[in-house]
Amino acid sequence: MERVREFTYPSADGEHQIYATVWLPEGEPKAVVQIVHGVAEYVGRYADFAAFLNERGYVVCGEDHLGHGRTGAQDGKFGYFGKYDGWTLVTADIRTLRQRMGEEFSGLPYFLLGHSMGSFLTRTYLCRYPGEVSGAILSGTGQESAFLVSLGKAVASLVGHVRGMDKVSKLVNNLSLGAYNRKFAPNRTSADWISRDEAVVDAYLKDPYCTFMPTAGMYRDMLGGLQYIASRQALSRLDVDTSIGLFSGDADPVGGMGKGVEKVYEMYRKAGVRDLKLKLYPGGRHEIINETNKQEVYADMLAWLEEHMP
Repeated sequence: MERVREFTYPSADGEHQIYATVWLPEGEPKAVVQIVHGVAEYVGRYADFAAFLNERGYVVCGEDHLGHGRTGAQDGKFGYFGKYDGWTLVTADIRTLRQRMGEEFSGLPYFLLGHSMGSFLTRTYLCRYPGEVSGAILSGTGQESAFLVSLGKAVASLVGHVRGMDKVSKLVNNLSLGAYNRKFAPNRTSADWISRDEAVVDAYLKDPYCTFMPTAGMYRDMLGGLQYIASRQALSRLDVDTSIGLFSGDADPVGGMGKGVEKVYEMYRKAGVRDLKLKLYPGGRHEIINETNKQEVYADMLAWLEEHMP
């Protein structure tokens, strides 16, 4: 049997094909883990973690979002979800893969693992489609203040209105992703913030699927998503019986050096989620599964999955 399978399916936007990958274990699978990747990356970067889970009986799958990886390469519009409702479209594409995998591996426990922007999309999924998964791992998540999120969205919307939503803006980027690296000055590279492992950072910067700058439209969509997942309306829709594990580095600027991750934990606790776990790794930067202590992180995430098998 082929252990790694690639396929496409129609996007919710009615225009693109979404590229997906499935990594299969050798024996009988015991659960499915769907990876939801972050901004300016793609699901293929998770092959090592997928192999780790495969060895322990898990099916692993994931797709390249609109404007990312092989999906974005179709028309070269990297860092762009679409003219309207981009966040809704990407969330719908994630759900389509969940449904397809659910049909193929019927009856198996099903988990989402969302990293960074993928954690925001996973949090959106949990609110829009409550009760559809057994649990969710959130890696590198966070939550900026409502004021900053609103301001960022307004700036991105204005720039997009003037210059076009499919255009990049250094101003918008410097206010968001560009600000993260400044916390690690003096900088060796422009991506020191993602990991203490220099080989990981160098490979990321050489990867053509990771070097683009997100468009004004994508920032608008992502910040709109952040507004949604912090809203009372969204949090009231959660299935409080869905288990959630938060894993982040305490030196991750996306998570406010741990404070933003604790904020998300408190949001879920107040919303009534019954099974919550928070683990902060000392000195860990943004890509916690690509950090110098990644074997510890792998083991912790596996332990969480094993604990939450029905």
